[in-house]
Amino acid sequence: MAANAHSDKIEKVDGRLTCLVNFGVHMLNKVNYNDKQYASYQQGREINLTTQLMWANTFAAHAPNVRPLTVLDLGSGTGRFTPLLARTFSGPVYGVEPSQKMRAIAENSAHHPNVTYMQGSAENIPLPEASCDLVLMFLSFHHVQDRQTAALEIARILRPGGRVFIRSTFSDRMPDLDWHHYFPRAREIEMKMFPTSQEVIQLFSNVGLHLVTLEEVEEQFAPNLAEHAARLRMKAISTFEYLSEQEITEGFKQLDAAVTAKIAPHAITGSSDLLVLG
Repeated sequence: MAANAHSDKIEKVDGRLTCLVNFGVHMLNKVNYNDKQYASYQQGREINLTTQLMWANTFAAHAPNVRPLTVLDLGSGTGRFTPLLARTFSGPVYGVEPSQKMRAIAENSAHHPNVTYMQGSAENIPLPEASCDLVLMFLSFHHVQDRQTAALEIARILRPGGRVFIRSTFSDRMPDLDWHHYFPRAREIEMKMFPTSQEVIQLFSNVGLHLVTLEEVEEQFAPNLAEHAARLRMKAISTFEYLSEQEITEGFKQLDAAVTAKIAPHAITGSSDLLVLG
């Protein structure tokens, strides 16, 4: 995941020639969310009301003070955040998601009168120039195949003074996640899956979007280890796509033993990174 440039790419953004660095990132094979992940994602990655409100307040603290705001939920998946964004910012929200099956679940279950779900991707956003005040990518940036094109697209549709929120894991800031202890190769996989924070900051700086803040947000993933294990068993985390069946079986065997032994009866929490650009 080194940030050594192999080549540069020249593009035009708002009439300005922009040099984009090709970081030569060695990405894992793309996960097909139309295959298996869509079926368990909504339940396996459900966010409780308390955590939703925490994220809403965090986003609002970094957003422009005016209301309403037009928001793009880029990689909106099953709509976990899309209606919440409409309620928080009182304006239209566009949920853009490349997976037809994930988007269908959102359309059927995550309604709001100000929300519109659209087929598209980070590399091809179906919105006009300077049409959005905020862009949220919540655990979706690492799935983007052509990050240079995505950065250009996000810069294209963002209004002056707008903000980009990237909730992600970064390989140079990899947290010590509880579930990694039971699936030892998960951390190795995620070190390949996620870019470094500096790679992402540099990528967006090249298109005129600069670092506002990179902060750690304390998040609760489950109220206890038993519920955490039950949700992990749905394999709604894309890292499971790269583990062997033997690794998965052995990992859940150890996790179940920990649940039986009542290890970690307390809430399962961790630090989540939020990168704000503008």
